Amino acid sequence: MAMGYLEVLRHRHVARLLTGTLVGRLPNAIAAIALVLFVREEGGSYALAGGLAAVYGVGNAIGQPLLGRLVDLQGQPRVQLPAALVTAGATVVFALVGIDHLAVAYSAVAAAGLSAPPLEGGLRALWPSVLSRNELVHTAYAMDAVAQEVMFTVGPLLLTLCAAAWSAQGALLLLQLLGVGGALAVVTSPPSAGWRSAPRTAHWLGALRSPALLVMLTAFLFVGVALGSITVAALSYSDTRGGDATYGWLMAALGLGSLIGGTAYGARQWGGEPEPRLMVLLALLAAGYVPLIAMPERVAMTALSVVAGVFLAPCIACAFVIIDRHAPVGTVTEAFSWLVTVFTVGAAVGTAVAGSVVGEHGARAGFGVPGAAAVVAVLVVTGGARVLTRPARTLEPAG
Repeated sequence: MAMGYLEVLRHRHVARLLTGTLVGRLPNAIAAIALVLFVREEGGSYALAGGLAAVYGVGNAIGQPLLGRLVDLQGQPRVQLPAALVTAGATVVFALVGIDHLAVAYSAVAAAGLSAPPLEGGLRALWPSVLSRNELVHTAYAMDAVAQEVMFTVGPLLLTLCAAAWSAQGALLLLQLLGVGGALAVVTSPPSAGWRSAPRTAHWLGALRSPALLVMLTAFLFVGVALGSITVAALSYSDTRGGDATYGWLMAALGLGSLIGGTAYGARQWGGEPEPRLMVLLALLAAGYVPLIAMPERVAMTALSVVAGVFLAPCIACAFVIIDRHAPVGTVTEAFSWLVTVFTVGAAVGTAVAGSVVGEHGARAGFGVPGAAAVVAVLVVTGGARVLTRPARTLEPAG
């Protein structure tokens, strides 16, 4: 199973690009948790923390596709590093000013979210030029999805440990230092410095003029809804079955399942077109969420959570391939950045919907939301099958 990943990692620059991107994305990936910890340390309310996190999220959702388009037009170093410096500077202002001046705090957080560099989309745009064969690019996409799960599992733990040992303000500042360092490691690498997007047709819609991409983004908006809603339902379940410890185990189990599924998916060379395979993977993802509605005791619920997470990373890895195939020429970074945006928005919507459902009908109904959202994603992809199966721009082997 490890041979495919080892073959990818043996390619020059791969380890540097992957590590630099993951480290550079840390400030953005765990920004909401960092904001909550800092506001709580400053004596602010959870409502204020939630408001600041929401402002950051909105700014990030707007900024990612816009900066992704700039990367396609201007290249990576001219956009990624300045963006990392701006978001770090805005966060430093927020950390030093605190919550005493709310107008400054909200403005700084909005600027930090808006200017977060699109390193995630940039990395996926680089893989075809770094790797020698299409199947290795597909393996790299799967490895990328698995690495994300590691980051989202380890990142919050490191943040909370740093805040406990030092301070939430210090953790916030350290995150930005790491973010700039990660971006610097990426943009000074030869593949990033030399990468140029293919010539593109001028169009104000950019990547969104692809009907197939619109189908994919709509489907993964609902996958984001599933992810956001399951965290709320799991929290409600945990309130009566062990509290925070149970909640931590359930979240870790979902991450473990995704790690297992993504690792196994990327280790295999898949034949055929990826679009029909995505329909199957999304259907399996939806089926994995359904047993959670039974809400058994903690051990069984943890095991079911592992199963529920298994098909998430494979769905994401398969989506990367499809988006790369269907993004209009010269818009690949923007297309991947749109995927980040719809995930962010979908997770926020899922959190809000599940919160309302749990408040009205309880945790069992809340666990119905992720399954229903995943079913809608399946229906969207199935309904758009004709668009998705049209001849697409395929990956070209690197010279």
